[in-house]
This record gives sequence, C-alpha cells and structure tokens, in this order.
Amino acid sequence: MAKLPNVYILILSFNRRDDTLATLESIERLNVAGFKLTTLVVDNASKDDSVKALRNFKMSNGRFLLIANKTNLGFSEGNNVGLRRALGQGADFVMVLNDDTIVEANLICDLLAVFKKYPKAGILAPKIYFAKGYEYRSRYKKEDLGKAIWYAGGDIDWKNVYGTNHGVDAVDKGQFDKVSETDFATGCCLFVRREVLKEVGLFDKRYFAYLEDADFSQRAKKSGWKVLYAPPAHLWHKVSQSSGIGSELNDYYITRNRMIFGLVYAPLRTKIALIRESIRLLFKGRKWQKIGIRDFYLGSFEKGSWK
Repeated sequence: MAKLPNVYILILSFNRRDDTLATLESIERLNVAGFKLTTLVVDNASKDDSVKALRNFKMSNGRFLLIANKTNLGFSEGNNVGLRRALGQGADFVMVLNDDTIVEANLICDLLAVFKKYPKAGILAPKIYFAKGYEYRSRYKKEDLGKAIWYAGGDIDWKNVYGTNHGVDAVDKGQFDKVSETDFATGCCLFVRREVLKEVGLFDKRYFAYLEDADFSQRAKKSGWKVLYAPPAHLWHKVSQSSGIGSELNDYYITRNRMIFGLVYAPLRTKIALIRESIRLLFKGRKWQKIGIRDFYLGSFEKGSWK
C-alpha cells in the first residue's frame, strides 16, 4: 500500500487573531482524501491575544501545531521557523499560506494532482480571488463578488525590478484556467516540494518582508525546477491595503529589497540603472526610501532600521 503524502499547511500569524481563526476554520473544510494533513501556525510575536486563542484551537481533520515566536522575525524568517519544523517532521509538501485567506475545499487535492502531472514542478501557486468586500474597486456586479482575480500567475518586470500579478481586478470567466509557468509564486499561497526546500534552501531572511517569494522562486528556477501557476486550485484573499504603495513600510522594504534582489538576478543594464536610481533616492527620495538605500549599502538587512 502506497504511503500517503505528508502535507503541512504553514500559516504565519501576526496580530490577526480573527482572520487566522477564520483561515483555520476554512482549512477544517478541506477534502483530505489521499494525504495526511498537519496545520502549523507560527505566531510572529503578536501583541493581541492570538496565541491564547490559538492554544485553544482544535483541528478536526488533521494535526494542529502552534509555535509562538518571542520576537517578530518578519515574513521570511518567521516562515523559516515553521519550514524547519515541517521538514524535521517529515513533510513531503508544505503550503505557505497567509493568515487572511479562505481556502477552497479541494485546494490541496487539486495542487497534488498538478504535482503528479508535472514531475519537474517544484513550486505551485493557485488562482487567488479577492475575498468578498476586499476588492480594489467596487463596480462589480453582485454575482461577480468572490470571482475577481487577485493573482493568476505573475511577471517580473526585469527592466524595473517589480513584480505584477496577472489578471488583477478581472472577473474570472475561465480565461485563467490553464496551468502555466510563472515568474514567481506569491507568498500569499505557495505549495512546495520537500526536495526543493532541501536543495535550494528556505526563504532568504535578509528580506524580512517583500520580494522573498520572488527570490525563492528564482532560486528554484535556477536549480532546474518549474514554478507553475496551477488552477483549478483556488482560494480567497482578504487583500490588505494598509501597507500599499507609498506607505512608509512599503517605501523602506521595497526600496531596500529591490536592491538585494535586482543586483543578484537582473540583467547588467538593470543593475546599473538600479545603482543610479539608488544614488538619486539617497538624496531626493522620501524619508524611508533614503533609509532603505542607506541600509542596503551598510548591509543592514532583516528588520533593518524599520521602526
């Protein structure tokens, strides 16, 4: 009798008690036929009562584990804590999942089917919809709510070193139903083989937040693995706009991390342009852009100077 795959869902929780519990409740509705499920929550030093609530949570369709970090390690290293635990306990596949998502019942089954069909695939990302009420725009018909695309694969603009999601705001009418290669699997939900983690390593903790998923995807690609957008697997994301373009947090981490990422992976012409841009930002950028550039050149990574 064949051994059932050992699947871990890893959720990094940070000050989102109610959202995290809602995500866990959706996981309880997963179809778990054909695999063993462990759900692992790593709390990243939340200041609300998330840990207390999570200690009392009982999972009905698999094991439930909780790790409470003493400090906020950021997205990269916070998830790495969970990835190490999952690998140490024999995980065959790990899903990194945001704490503000609602999963569809066949999510894991659909992704495992894609892995079976594409043996060279190392990382998969499902179709991701805006959760109802979290859309960027409000002119959808009532019947289209819950069908608006947030991610259907993604591209990296190598000239400017920015990642963009395919299909943003489009209503899904079946136009995004083809499995295809993607430049990056979004950290909102990525599903990875154990072999990839063992071969290319975990998230690069220097990033702390932003672009760590693109870096991880590029390392996998350079090692010969395929990164695929993998419908029909899908879920819903309560997309946050609190750290969007122009916020101080975004200014700092995107500015600094574009330098880390771009000077490793971008073409030579883009690297030269990034260095020129960094000089301009150092003198004429917004406050946290200036600090981000300064920290890059000083080698101040991970959380860096962020308040």
